Amino acid sequence: MTVHFGIDRLLADPALRKPLEGKRVALLAHPASVTADLTHSLDALVASGLDIGAVFGPQHGVRGDLQDNMMESPDFTDPTYGMPVFSLYGEVRRPSGQSMHTFDVILIDLQDLGCRIYTYVTTLLYILEAAAAHGKAVWVLDRPNPAGRPVEGTRLLPGWESFVGAGPMVMRHGLTMGEMGHWFIRHFGLDVDYRVIAMEGWEPEGPGFGWPEGRVWINPSPNAANVNMARAYAGTVMVEGATLSEGRGTTRPLELFGAPDIDAKAVIAEMHRLAPAWLTGCRLRDIWFQPTFHKHVGQLNSGVHIHAEGAWYDHAAFRPWRVQALGFKAIRSLYPDYPIWRGTDFKYEYTDDVLAIDVINGGPVLREWVDNANAAAGDLDALVLSDEAGWREEIADLLIY
Repeated sequence: MTVHFGIDRLLADPALRKPLEGKRVALLAHPASVTADLTHSLDALVASGLDIGAVFGPQHGVRGDLQDNMMESPDFTDPTYGMPVFSLYGEVRRPSGQSMHTFDVILIDLQDLGCRIYTYVTTLLYILEAAAAHGKAVWVLDRPNPAGRPVEGTRLLPGWESFVGAGPMVMRHGLTMGEMGHWFIRHFGLDVDYRVIAMEGWEPEGPGFGWPEGRVWINPSPNAANVNMARAYAGTVMVEGATLSEGRGTTRPLELFGAPDIDAKAVIAEMHRLAPAWLTGCRLRDIWFQPTFHKHVGQLNSGVHIHAEGAWYDHAAFRPWRVQALGFKAIRSLYPDYPIWRGTDFKYEYTDDVLAIDVINGGPVLREWVDNANAAAGDLDALVLSDEAGWREEIADLLIY
């Protein structure tokens, strides 16, 4: 069955667009904001006759040109249409009052990865909060969650909110952007005019397990190169808080982890010894890689590539957060004094005096489990299973598909 994304349905149905007639409309978009025929949403919406007067860009920029993390985008004027383009990852993270006065309705057409730390969900919250304060309407043109419905990980703890942790959700949240907007509105008690242009035909448990077969994948951020990355990301993103390389500077970033001074074959064997049940649903392969930039640049790294694809992939069984946690645990077991964690001098997403790994996980639970030589797989399961069950129950009535 053909899946029609929110943008395609809006363009195809004049009745859906009718409430936008006579309104000043803004668009929050990035390079993956395209129609089924790969026309950028901005061009398609302008061609439809809507009065698009402003564009907003998330992290990595509306053009997706900024490769690394924590690289800020400037505001600029769109060279084709002459409209202002406001960066939500530059001088501000939240839209300014000045930018909010440029529109009546903002359309959000962002491809997400289904992970708490992927900052587009935080930008969605900030837009909703600003819209509530300024009396603006927010429409999400919904897109698939390529990681599908499974949920995994601990909830973010109170006091650990950040740009990579908008609220007390689990790491792999299982929602689309449209559904997440409903959760934000309910959780934070927002009074905002909110609408989701839902997809048609999306079956999260159907072929593709989240990403529709036959639909072209376009990087929503520079290092999100394929569906395998999207599936693994809820685990591999934790490597950003480690001294290990997550593969930035290679062609397969955030699908692997490694370092010059570990033995990947030994790490994989130790992962299988410590918690073989956590490795069902994927295949681990030892590799060599040499990053052209970022951590361990120019050095030969021994690494582990996570394959959540092909004949080995079991969508229901694959648990990327546990797989990566187990990778850390295996390294700690084999090399007890290995400096796995980046220090507090690394100000991850502009936080101060906290470890990046704790910011990423919304608390210290994961790191403390890794570093506790006496803690086994069952101990982490005991900490996380209730969070996962509680989240599933909390979101059950928000699922559109």
